Amino acid sequence: MTLRMAFDHRPSTAAYMLRAVWPSPGLRKTGGLPSIRVGWRRHRIDPRHLARFLRLTGLRADRGVPMLYPHVFGFPLHMVILTHPAFPLPIWGALQVRNHLLQRRPISADAVLDLETRVARQRVLDKGVEVDLHTTVRAREEEPVWESLVTFYYRGRFGAPEGASPLARAPTVGDTVVAGWRTSSGVGWRFGSLTGDYNGIHCWSWYARLFGFRGAFHHPQLVLGQCVAHLAESSPGDTERLDAWLKGPVYYDADVSLRATGEGTGTAFALIAAADARPAILGRWSRGGAAGSGLFDEPDQPV
Repeated sequence: MTLRMAFDHRPSTAAYMLRAVWPSPGLRKTGGLPSIRVGWRRHRIDPRHLARFLRLTGLRADRGVPMLYPHVFGFPLHMVILTHPAFPLPIWGALQVRNHLLQRRPISADAVLDLETRVARQRVLDKGVEVDLHTTVRAREEEPVWESLVTFYYRGRFGAPEGASPLARAPTVGDTVVAGWRTSSGVGWRFGSLTGDYNGIHCWSWYARLFGFRGAFHHPQLVLGQCVAHLAESSPGDTERLDAWLKGPVYYDADVSLRATGEGTGTAFALIAAADARPAILGRWSRGGAAGSGLFDEPDQPV
């Protein structure tokens, strides 16, 4: 049986964050993930919300909203699912590890949009489990104008491991540095107000240390937006694809460098913090024909 929820406004942050404090039953007890679909109809973009997003990321809205923006204003639907009483894993243990975004044409700032997010599949690994959430955005068309597959990782033992996702393989990036900057501090609450994600690991260092981190760190959508804004790219075509592998946290007040390698119709990139030789983010931004295929190389799993 599929659990369905529908909204005609932004879901209440207070409501789903309150649900997050209740204990989760655990994946072993439920035997798997529930089938959940959450819809948000006739969403109109708030110009003030968009302006705050552009200001924090450095992105521009020259040809419609940036392709990362639906990933931000639609993120409350992820939160609704991850905090639902029927969802067996606790939101506080969720880490984003991959983002795959596909935009088939630019979305205008005055478009009326219908969004839907659903649980797509789970994937048991050796030391944890991955959960894929699939989101579509429609603007009058039957086919989605934008969609995403976002993968969350939960640490723990959940049974016999399966094979890795075909989308788990990240690109190789050369040593050419194209940009460098120092990340800001004190933006966790501000960016959280855009996504609806107020996870304490982005707000309080003492809380982040409880989970093994050195301190509080940026929302991945913010840092990913800054990476794309710094790439010296020509204007993308109607079809864009952004794949990101989130390898580690980007802490506040950190010096970072962006490396990039051309790949035909796209660019592979890596964000590296000065204190760590390993990339915090690996990504690929592609356009045209190369962008429009293969977002879902793995069939859905009935849940």
